[in-house]
Amino acid sequence: MENKDILNQTKNNESVEIFNSGDEEKKQSKKHKKQSMILDRNNVLIIILICFLVSSLTGFLGGALAYKLAKLGDGFSPDTMFNFLLNSKKNRTGENNINEIDKIQDADKLSNKTPDKYIPAETREEQIINVVKNTSGSVVSIIVSKDLPILEKQNVNPFEDFFNNGGDPFKDFFSPFQFQVPQYKQNGTEKKEVGGGTGFVVSSKNGYILTNKHVVDIDDAEYTVLTNDGSKYPATVVARDPVQDIAVLKIEKTDLPELNLGDSDAIQQGQTVIAIGNALGEFRNTVNVGVISGLRRTITAGGQFSGQSEVLEEVIQTDAAINPGNSGGPLLNLRGEVIGINTAIAVGAQNIGFSIPINKAKKDLEQVKSGGKISTVFLGIRFIVINSDIQKNNNLEVDYGALVARGETMNDIAVTPGSPADKAGIVENDIILEIDGQKLTEDTNLRKIIQNHSVGDEITLKVFHKGETKEVRVVLDERK
Repeated sequence: MENKDILNQTKNNESVEIFNSGDEEKKQSKKHKKQSMILDRNNVLIIILICFLVSSLTGFLGGALAYKLAKLGDGFSPDTMFNFLLNSKKNRTGENNINEIDKIQDADKLSNKTPDKYIPAETREEQIINVVKNTSGSVVSIIVSKDLPILEKQNVNPFEDFFNNGGDPFKDFFSPFQFQVPQYKQNGTEKKEVGGGTGFVVSSKNGYILTNKHVVDIDDAEYTVLTNDGSKYPATVVARDPVQDIAVLKIEKTDLPELNLGDSDAIQQGQTVIAIGNALGEFRNTVNVGVISGLRRTITAGGQFSGQSEVLEEVIQTDAAINPGNSGGPLLNLRGEVIGINTAIAVGAQNIGFSIPINKAKKDLEQVKSGGKISTVFLGIRFIVINSDIQKNNNLEVDYGALVARGETMNDIAVTPGSPADKAGIVENDIILEIDGQKLTEDTNLRKIIQNHSVGDEITLKVFHKGETKEVRVVLDERK
């Protein structure tokens, strides 16, 4: 009984402990939930506080920025804002972003400025415009005129004299038939334009005009210079270069602007050039722009009226349009300096024209100014420039030099009788190897070296003659 009571008491105590234990767990659970709610509330408060601080700071900065932008006025653009933000990102080292806005705003004002009229930038276009403005007054048109017979058509009876002969027994038989044959008879002369070209003033003091020889190659023609303002002046031919396609005219007008002559040895392939001329003999001061397409070309060009052709060496090739009538006009660089004289075009091709380097004309001009004529040196030989192909084809012992040889016809003799070369003992099939110690090649050929000398100069030739090499002295004469 006692044990039973103890057992029951024990069970009751366990029940109480179990009951008490369950109450404790509930209390602890409520406590944890309460603490968790307090923590969540604190986090929310912290987040709200952070958002408040961020928004306040953003509002402050935005207000300051808006105040600054309001002072900038109408010139502010979205590009300005973008550039400002971009620069602000870069300037995190404490630099003043407001100064950056000022700089960007100044740039925007310049870029958004609209001029009243078109003003080209300082580029190739403006350079060309300025060159044309400054040089057009010096470029002239040349009109070639000549007295030509006036021919009238008449119908005549070729048997009239025969029928009028009183002794003609067939007069009565043939007289009813009227035979009329058209014939042309001259009835006076009239002046007509037979050619034309271009030139440019090279000496305002003397009235000298430089042009091509083939433009003024008619001896009994009259030449008239037409300036850019429409004025006309009679012109006379002062001199024609016997070798090069160069001539000098003179007019009695001494205040026309002259062109500056450049250095054609300093030009480069691809360089911009300007050609001005009397295109087609009709359109005065036509401007064409291109580039230097090639240097040191050799071409064969035909004269306008002479029917003859000549070899032009070391000419400038350009794609600036050189039309008929442009011959004799200037080829200019972007400084407005003459670097060439337009002289020929390639027939059957497009935009292939040729100009004589102006340095080749400078010597002629000096001679005209000092002596009134152009003197050209004369050696008196025909020759072929030797290269490796010429050497192989002719079994020559050297692959350079100038082979003295006759031309295609019997009259094209190798050595001119009485010439400086003839007097020095040079004969056909001789090979001139050097002139004054300078080796003759395709680049430095005999003609080029000779033209750089003057009449009366003495030169030393190294000659290969019948298997032996010798030196001879030659005094250059004047080409007649």
